[in-house]
Amino acid sequence: MEATNKSYPTDLTNDQWELIKDLIPAPGTGGRKRTTDIRAVLNGIFYINAAGCAWRMLPHDFPVWQTVYGYFRQWRITKTWQEINALIATMVRVSEGREATPSAGCIDSQSTKIASRLASPEEVGIDGGKRVNGRKRHILVDTLGLLMMVVVTAANLNDRKGATMLLENLNQIRDRFPRLSTIWVDGGYSGKAFVMAILHTFYWCLQVVVPPAGQKGFVVQQKRWVVERTFAWFSRFRRLNREYELLPETSEAFFYVGMIQILLKRLA
Repeated sequence: MEATNKSYPTDLTNDQWELIKDLIPAPGTGGRKRTTDIRAVLNGIFYINAAGCAWRMLPHDFPVWQTVYGYFRQWRITKTWQEINALIATMVRVSEGREATPSAGCIDSQSTKIASRLASPEEVGIDGGKRVNGRKRHILVDTLGLLMMVVVTAANLNDRKGATMLLENLNQIRDRFPRLSTIWVDGGYSGKAFVMAILHTFYWCLQVVVPPAGQKGFVVQQKRWVVERTFAWFSRFRRLNREYELLPETSEAFFYVGMIQILLKRLA
């Protein structure tokens, strides 16, 4: 019986490919003409992120793992994943009747155990409050829960320092978010000195969302629930359920990849 190629659940549909194909960087000038099937490369990267397997375990019906990893790494270094995420997020916002760029966002962090013993000791730490030995993911999302920025640090870095690093990175591309003025945070980011320092340095206003009086256990907090939902979205990707990466920058890239997958499904 003749074998037939079956698609994986993470493969791009034709409509999704039409949305993203023009956002892929063109091949460099000179040298040999690109012969790699970029759609297949993207399918391979999306498969890795969802399945959580090692690069060398990529199924053979994708391009060879070295090629797929090579493109993933190249686009990490050039911040292509971050740029594609921002462009597709704009499409989603407009499709839902929102302004192209957000005026408000929300920051939160998540501590996660690390699986790799080869990671640099400077990039791994213990979050004493949550008793987690690993890394901490600091994310900023808009009011729809769409990822704007992510920074991965050692888990022992406190939330304020993590938020400062995140906003320093955001400040470098603030022209993408000209309307952003307000960022909601929880009590871990409180403190008049810190809030005023962020305002004077970056001109963004941090608003601390105070939990209800007498709160016991988990309670959905106004404004901030969207960022908790975003972390729940990311839990669907096994590659993001634990820190497998040697470099924090690689983990950050997979977060942008995951959000791209989410946004493409929402659009098509």
